[in-house]
Amino acid sequence: MRKIFSFMMVTLDGYFEGRDHDLSWHNTDEEFNEFSLGQLDEAGTLMFGRLTYQMMAEFWPTPAGKKADPAVAERMNGTDKIVVSRTLDRTEWANTRIISRDAARELTRLKQEPGKDIAILGSSNLTASVLQMGLLDELRIMMNPVILGGGAPLFGDTTSRIDLKLLKTRTFGSGNVLHSYRPVTV
Repeated sequence: MRKIFSFMMVTLDGYFEGRDHDLSWHNTDEEFNEFSLGQLDEAGTLMFGRLTYQMMAEFWPTPAGKKADPAVAERMNGTDKIVVSRTLDRTEWANTRIISRDAARELTRLKQEPGKDIAILGSSNLTASVLQMGLLDELRIMMNPVILGGGAPLFGDTTSRIDLKLLKTRTFGSGNVLHSYRPVTV
């Protein structure tokens, strides 16, 4: 059985993006890049919400994306992708399909298939939805050593309490700290 994990970058004050969708605070270096490649290697499917999908699809297949990080671009472009959206009706990015209705049933079915895990990357609303559906197996939060004072909160769309069990932490030389959690059924 495949598991679904989500990876999110977040500030110390709980924002996944700053005002006006600012991501300049993302604290990345070679150690982070190696970690990111490892996560991509764990995944047989990448899953995005519409906004994150559009942002990724506008970058990774382009010459600029391939030049910026060839190894990540190769994995992003070559891996199967799912975009969960009620409004998107077609995709341009290779290996992408849309889930437009009954996401819980479709994700439950996908988890039963053989293969590598399903990774949600950078889609906070989708992460909150999958978490509330009870289908998220692991939540990986990379805390960046920065306070923004405003932006979009990581779990702004969460409507109920969800308890988590800490699985592991990892401190990076950059000051980032990865927290890996498993949702706990109460």
